[in-house]
Amino acid sequence: MKTYEAIIGLEIHAQLLTQSKAFCADNAAFGDEPNTNVSAISLGHPGTLPKMNKKSVELAIKMGIVTHCQIDKHCYFARKNYFYPDLPKGYQTTQDKTPICTEGYIDIKVGEYIKRIGIQRIHLEEDAGKSIHDQDPFDTLIDLNRAGVPLIEIVSKPDMRSAQEAAAYITEIRKIVRYLDICDGNMEEGSLRCDVNVSVRLKGETNFRTRTEIKNLNSIRNVERAIEYEIQRQTQIYEAGGTIEQETRNFDPVSGTTSSMRTKETAHDYRYFPEPDLLPLQIEDSYIQHLANSLPALPAQRYEKYTKELKLSDFEATTILEQKEISDYFEELVKVSQNPKQSANWVMGPIKTYLNETATHIQQFPLTPAHIAQIIELIIQDKISTTAAKEVVFIEMLKNPSLSALEIATQKGVLQQSNTEDLKPLIENIIQKFPAQVQEYKNGKTGILGFLVGQVMKASGGKANPKLVNQMMQEALN
Repeated sequence: MKTYEAIIGLEIHAQLLTQSKAFCADNAAFGDEPNTNVSAISLGHPGTLPKMNKKSVELAIKMGIVTHCQIDKHCYFARKNYFYPDLPKGYQTTQDKTPICTEGYIDIKVGEYIKRIGIQRIHLEEDAGKSIHDQDPFDTLIDLNRAGVPLIEIVSKPDMRSAQEAAAYITEIRKIVRYLDICDGNMEEGSLRCDVNVSVRLKGETNFRTRTEIKNLNSIRNVERAIEYEIQRQTQIYEAGGTIEQETRNFDPVSGTTSSMRTKETAHDYRYFPEPDLLPLQIEDSYIQHLANSLPALPAQRYEKYTKELKLSDFEATTILEQKEISDYFEELVKVSQNPKQSANWVMGPIKTYLNETATHIQQFPLTPAHIAQIIELIIQDKISTTAAKEVVFIEMLKNPSLSALEIATQKGVLQQSNTEDLKPLIENIIQKFPAQVQEYKNGKTGILGFLVGQVMKASGGKANPKLVNQMMQEALN
């Protein structure tokens, strides 16, 4: 790769979060019994007519706005003709010549540098059904529940030069669609799917060489692995004097290799022509402005707020922003606790640990931000130690959310002694009990202070406030 460079472009299909399908009223929900969310329209029966789902248009425009695209105010749909068993109509309703969004971009962060990736187009279309090859030893099974579900296809420009940039790009796209509530971004369920176009050329070349397309990658890690393998494969072919065929390839996640599926079709094979049963879309400027005004704060805006206003580190901000629901929880926790740093520590520490260990989604987490704010308040007031907060109060509150943090701390006996009058006798007793160590401290061996404080903590049964004990012990010794 000192001689060659990779040219990478991504095509991301995002299933839109609408209740009904793109051109009929069928349920668009995921996970229902096979072939139950279908009708004469989605099955393509003769004499049926499609009707545009306005919600899908709204979601596509929102995506176009946040990715700095131009919104085409006059666009129409086309029929993309091809035969496949899970395409009941024999064609897909999509946008060909007039995508609803064009010429946008997003910025990605890879390590220490930020790079702008161009977006060529975002267009609306309907999904096909699903072919299932592993449930019957002889036949392929077809589930048409997904047929007609609305999608946007986000086509990047070939601006990426490494697998890491491609991973950062799809990660950012997934964050955006989740924060906008456009798509749940679940790659395992197929609601976000990625096709990758890869070619390599000699460094310094300006023309693009023949590319290959890798279809339907279902995780960001597999996107990286497929690209890395394909770069290596194409480079070796060129080095051996061979040529690259334009083709569609499949990625095997077990072996980490790609294999040929079919030679690449051209646009002419699909025989595109305007969809005669759907009127063109006419989009008003006022409607676009209305949608722009309704947009929520996006990851980039929240990152700016977290790092500059709330003074979180890059790592803290990035980690919290990975999931919209986690970020929403953090936002609410900061409001009620008024302590961004402690809030970040709790979200990234005990809360995420509990969610991971119990496979619980944050929306099913039993404690509200107000619960965690109570614990934070006790820590700030030095009424409980951080250890007691995490190992006792938090654990007990999970079992019984109806109890307050103070009630639990009292019942479990973890409230710290912060009364100086109660601590004085304990400190005086330790000073008298360990005269040799006291003399070492006075001779300049200040590290012995930790031992003396530890003895006070032990004498108090661990209930003394360690900060206060440390301060009072120093005062007594000096």
